Amino acid sequence: MTAAHEPTIPPPRRLRPWNVVERRLARVGITGRMLVLAAPVLWLLVFFLVPLAVVFGISLATKQFGRPPYSALLSTEEGTVQLTLHLNNYIRLFTDNLYVAAYLSSIRIAAIATVITLFIGYPMAYAIARAPDRWRNILLMLVVLPFFTSFLLRVYALTGFMRGNGVINQFLGLFGIQPLVMMQTDFAVYVGIVYTYLPFMILPLYTTLVKLDVSLFEASADLGARPLRTFLSVTLPLSLPGIVAGSMLVFIPAIGEFVIPSLLGGPETLMIGRVLWDEFFSATNWPRAAAVAMAMLVVVVVPIMLLQRAQSAVVEK
Repeated sequence: MTAAHEPTIPPPRRLRPWNVVERRLARVGITGRMLVLAAPVLWLLVFFLVPLAVVFGISLATKQFGRPPYSALLSTEEGTVQLTLHLNNYIRLFTDNLYVAAYLSSIRIAAIATVITLFIGYPMAYAIARAPDRWRNILLMLVVLPFFTSFLLRVYALTGFMRGNGVINQFLGLFGIQPLVMMQTDFAVYVGIVYTYLPFMILPLYTTLVKLDVSLFEASADLGARPLRTFLSVTLPLSLPGIVAGSMLVFIPAIGEFVIPSLLGGPETLMIGRVLWDEFFSATNWPRAAAVAMAMLVVVVVPIMLLQRAQSAVVEK
């Protein structure tokens, strides 16, 4: 065989720096998936689990005057370490009618506001999903537009509409209607929650409704179903994931709301967020406030688990 017909050996391929790093990490058992998950896990650990553990530890202490304003859980006496845990704060939550009424009232107000938000947000999301493409982005922009202003400013602006000499009563006065009492009532709190969290209901519903196959509606009409029957049999069942997601996004923050009941509600509007504020700042009872916060977390986590289970059951079907 002549030299012209000798096979040429390709030069060794150089590994990219990322491939070299990947191989070195694989030698110690670290994969690319682990690196991707490391950032959110670290974030969850630093900004959620660690503060949660601190708050839980404070809830097991007792109030005292000084800095910090609570007793230490660990104490050393004569070379021995002693752990002292107090459950009085949690016992007080279930024996004091104030806290029980605050939790029940918060659940009631958040649930009613969520239902109202659903009835208002569903038609809006459906209209946006069925709107022409050239109008769809504009309508979505109008839904998200309130987020460009401060949350506190938007809630405070509602007082200008609902107070005794506000815009609504001045408009009613033009027709000789007596002024309505809206401020410092549960009605004002419902209006504030619905107005504030309405986009959180519309956006998940829109995401679900815009993906529905139009041919399903045409097939339902061909089979003789009226629009209402088509909505109840086709549209509503297929949009349940959006309903569940929107309800979670509204109910969870509404149950611990503090700003809205403080600015729009009255003294009789009892919500757990106001109780938590009073315990922490007015009474300076950090252990009791931490116990209230931990109990509120449990109240919030249970609906999340139930709604996620319902959503998973709907998706599996």
